[in-house]
Amino acid sequence: MQIDFRKMTPEDASAVEVVEKSCFDMPWSRQSFWQEASNDKAYYLLALDGERVIGYVGVWILFDEAQITNVAITPEYQNKGIGRLMMKEIIKISQERKANAMTLEVRPSNKGAIHLYESLGFKSVGRRRGYYEDGEDAEIMWITDLTNIK
Repeated sequence: MQIDFRKMTPEDASAVEVVEKSCFDMPWSRQSFWQEASNDKAYYLLALDGERVIGYVGVWILFDEAQITNVAITPEYQNKGIGRLMMKEIIKISQERKANAMTLEVRPSNKGAIHLYESLGFKSVGRRRGYYEDGEDAEIMWITDLTNIK
């Protein structure tokens, strides 16, 4: 399996929507991804197996902070190290765009994602109560100094 990465364009919105629907009960729409791909403050990185979009990670970079918006990998490609590769690449891209810190929210029930984020240097700093539409809290995680992340 050869996984490649590239920036999402508005034309990728339909393929990204397929990944989104395979991962989430309350998926973002194709229109949302089209708008994100057109937003100059956002950067969405696609993971591809050949021509097929199998995952993505999005980040908003505002001033010197990067906010991860979404991370998704189609179920058949999960637990193969692709998420780690995507996260390392989006961290590198954020550093190149002068971000000094990075944050994200994750479901406390998503132990695999929390373990991945912690292994990359993220630290839990609190919770957003009832953040998700189903009422689950969000764990708030930060890397406060991206300059030390390789």
